[in-house]
Amino acid sequence: MKLQRTFNLILSATTASLALTTTAMAQVSADSLLNKLVQRGILKDNEAAELRDESLTNRPDSANFKLSNAIKSMELYGDSRFRYEYRSAQLGPETTHAGAYDAANRLRYAVRIGLRGDLSDDFYYGLRLETSPNPRSTWNSFGNASGGQSPYYGPFSKANNYSMYIGLAYLGWHPASWLDISIGRVAQPLYTTPMMWDSDFTPEGAVEKVKYTIGRADLFGTFGQFVYQDTTPGSGSAIIGGAPGTTDNNAYLMAWQAGVNYHFSKDVSAKIAPVLYNYVGHGSTSAGFYGPFVGQGEPNGLQFTSSSTGSSALPGLAAGSYNQTGINNLFIFELPEEVNFKIGSLDAKVFGDFGVNLEGVQRARAAFSAAPGAFPAGVQLSQDKAYQAGLAVGSNLGLAYGSTPKKGTWEARAYWQHVEQYALDPNLLDSDFFEGRGNLEGFYTAFAYSISDAIIGTVRYGWAERIDKHLGTGGYNADLPLPNPINKYQILQLDVTWKF
Repeated sequence: MKLQRTFNLILSATTASLALTTTAMAQVSADSLLNKLVQRGILKDNEAAELRDESLTNRPDSANFKLSNAIKSMELYGDSRFRYEYRSAQLGPETTHAGAYDAANRLRYAVRIGLRGDLSDDFYYGLRLETSPNPRSTWNSFGNASGGQSPYYGPFSKANNYSMYIGLAYLGWHPASWLDISIGRVAQPLYTTPMMWDSDFTPEGAVEKVKYTIGRADLFGTFGQFVYQDTTPGSGSAIIGGAPGTTDNNAYLMAWQAGVNYHFSKDVSAKIAPVLYNYVGHGSTSAGFYGPFVGQGEPNGLQFTSSSTGSSALPGLAAGSYNQTGINNLFIFELPEEVNFKIGSLDAKVFGDFGVNLEGVQRARAAFSAAPGAFPAGVQLSQDKAYQAGLAVGSNLGLAYGSTPKKGTWEARAYWQHVEQYALDPNLLDSDFFEGRGNLEGFYTAFAYSISDAIIGTVRYGWAERIDKHLGTGGYNADLPLPNPINKYQILQLDVTWKF
């Protein structure tokens, strides 16, 4: 009996010592183990105390790790993505380079790594770093270490754009079950689609969320006040002959959304959430989005993006006549919606989105007035609407957009999209489908499969063509910045994603 007790003591001490000497984060689990051993009579109180003291004495300093008392939890998360991509844009037939193509054929990667968790007193936090400073893309291309600029740093360089940038940095507070307030660079808070917002955007500003359940209806509201662009300090007019002080010439985007998710049964629900967007403070040259949006390309089929020089192709036009980023006359109503149901054992979703610029006529007239020579057919007043309609089926809906993988699960998704020239904000459009441009319509398809509990394989293909042949394809995207108008467009992406 004594031999057996000695054996148990040695075995228990070894197990407890291993548990106690891993990291400081495992201390609570080790204490629980020792307490259980005492309760079962395997260890005495003094023996457990000796083991605790010995473990703390022998633990190397490098193993010490302490969180602030204000931090209740911390989670490390992120993903690493690898991609083969081909995209091409064909110039319109009315251009001097009719039928010519601009194409990108490349291997790419993207990394995101973050921390998030809860703080004391109902606060929470988040911080995420990611590759690429582009707000609509976290991707870097293999072999593009110089970012396309000089000096060239040679093969396999890590210079210039191969850095990490802040993708998320926010502080939140949920003082009640129905209220949530956050500030900083936040994850997309609105219920929306890539038709309106590129999924990589993390807007900066303040967000207020409310929710309440009545019977089968989950009611919610989301209100965002986003700093679209801050150029403070301004142009320096207060220093050079101007009045003292600085005028706030920043651009702001306000979003107002209210919605409901109604559960008809366990397997059937419908969600709809209208939202209004209005823009404030875009009338100053210092805001960066000054001047009326035009969206036209030059007669040679190339983009003209400068806001400081005129065009030699069309003499007499004012500076910035081909403005691709102007946010004038944008007052947008969006109506995203979805119906969730079952097809046998599979999950299914019919989804869509509708958008209309309530000032689309004024936006079209402003474009024509800024560059009448760029509109041979005159002003086009009926290009102020956008819509999307699609279907998703699978055992893990959202997998095509990178939701949590579970081995053997899959999703197939497809939609049709139509975005007219003056309907939406060209600076927010998805930069992949369809190249961050207006006046394009076409389809998107995707199939994603979870190879393991951490790895997702995804295939995506999209095709689009111009809607109104009298207009360019307004907007700007660094992936294929030159073609305008784009007559036909296609994109293929093959992804492997590791999520952790």
